[in-house]
Amino acid sequence: MKKKLIILITMFVAVISCSDEFTEKPAIGALSDEALANEDGVELLLVGAYSTLDGIRNNLSGNGFAASGDNWWLDVLSDDAHKGSTDGDQADLFEVETYNWATGNPYILGRWSSIFAGINRSNAVIALIATNTEADLSGKLAEARFLRGHFNFELQRMYGNVPFISAENYANTEFNQPNPGPIWDQIEADFQFAVDNLPTTQSEVGRPNSWAAKAYLGKVHLQQSDWGAAFTLLADVINNGPYSLNPEFVANFESTGENSSEAIFAIQFTADGGQSLNGNIGGVLNYPNPGPFGSCCGFYQPTQDLVNAFQTDAAGLPLLDTFNQTDVANDYGLEDADAFTPHTGPLDPRLDYTVGRRGVDYNRYGTFPGHSWIRATFADISGPYLPAKNVYQSGDAGNQGTGAWGQQHSGINYHIIRFADVLLMGAEAAAESNNLTDALTWVNLVRNRAANMTWVMNEAGDAPAANYVISEYPSFADQAEAIKAVRHERRLELGMEGNRLFDIRRWGNGVTLMNEYFTNEARTISNFGTKVNPYEAKHDLLPIPLNAIDLSGGVLTQNPGY
Repeated sequence: MKKKLIILITMFVAVISCSDEFTEKPAIGALSDEALANEDGVELLLVGAYSTLDGIRNNLSGNGFAASGDNWWLDVLSDDAHKGSTDGDQADLFEVETYNWATGNPYILGRWSSIFAGINRSNAVIALIATNTEADLSGKLAEARFLRGHFNFELQRMYGNVPFISAENYANTEFNQPNPGPIWDQIEADFQFAVDNLPTTQSEVGRPNSWAAKAYLGKVHLQQSDWGAAFTLLADVINNGPYSLNPEFVANFESTGENSSEAIFAIQFTADGGQSLNGNIGGVLNYPNPGPFGSCCGFYQPTQDLVNAFQTDAAGLPLLDTFNQTDVANDYGLEDADAFTPHTGPLDPRLDYTVGRRGVDYNRYGTFPGHSWIRATFADISGPYLPAKNVYQSGDAGNQGTGAWGQQHSGINYHIIRFADVLLMGAEAAAESNNLTDALTWVNLVRNRAANMTWVMNEAGDAPAANYVISEYPSFADQAEAIKAVRHERRLELGMEGNRLFDIRRWGNGVTLMNEYFTNEARTISNFGTKVNPYEAKHDLLPIPLNAIDLSGGVLTQNPGY
């Protein structure tokens, strides 16, 4: 096993995953409170909290795909991704993508329940440490509060008006708390404690340090549009922290770049030949079908809208206002034997690290031949493209694993925060504060890395594609252009990484942007517009799951509009 923390997670699950206390005597294989009331016990519970980052463990909805910690299906609510596969496979997710939301949808419940599993396990550590006076456990407490901050941040930005369960509530089994509004203050307090009490480095990968906590606290302020506080924190991480960009963009999604200088905090996955529960089980659907991997499963397909965003002008700058006026050439409606010429206009090379498209090499598996690698039919709304970042590269054996029925158990780590994200968050805070100098510098650092990538090959596989054209911004004319450029750059750099929906929510332009997307996407997928419902203001938040409201006896209240 390549990661010590993952070994401990597996041990934890094997020992106490079934330790619900139904009797006064602990069940065989379970550990009592007395047995855990020491430094080793705190560490064991802490590893159990880490194990919930993947979203799968203790997921009460029964739908591991919904609970997935990489938030892949939240991209389906944005203009970056379609559900993928056929419309009828995972029909509940089809209803989510087409904005036919029901408060009882298991996807909406699945992420809710998996997040609360993480909150409860984090609180278990915090509550146990409060009873221990024999050792200095401030570092372990800081890790637990960092994790609780992460889970509550996920809850907050998805559902909006949410309950806060404290360690005291947990210790007293007072789980039925109301949801009067946002819990930003509690999230900030957890990350500030982590900043103040975590070490600057950790001996084991997967554990956050104080720099990671500072980056995350900056992210929390950014999500609230608190630009000044966000800038101060993020600028400190950029200018003084131990991070840098990987020379190659693709290294962020393969073994060579795991836990590198660009990795700030990530879910630690490992494949173990498909035998381990520590692979990305929540993302097993998201591979070509059939393609290079056999018969599973064809989900998580990029949109035409996302592909269009990678168009550049002749000088290599993005088409900020006009990228959707024309479509990148696609083979929708064509079979492999039908003639097709890939797009000949200038493109940002990150497109082919992010999206699989016909006529271009796909993750070193050879040229993507077309519809034969797409599970969806032309009657479905999934389109002609494949995901790339979550799919391992050919030859990256350490990350590859196949499960019992052909599904892929990926060992690719999922970046909750990587340094390019921090650069662009810092650039956003700078632009919103009319600091065009830092905004330009940090955006151009990201673009410069993209301009110097060497991996992407053309159809012959022996040279960079001729139509990749990308350059740095020479300047920003004004604040409005800077803000527009930063927002677009986040999409190009972080597309298909589970960020887009939350960017749209932060910017407050969901109604306009998403309804325009529905119209534009229908140019390629003709029946998309007839199947999707309009985006309304209420969709800026997920509904509180009906099951949770029912179990609370009415203590929890529903978000407006549902």
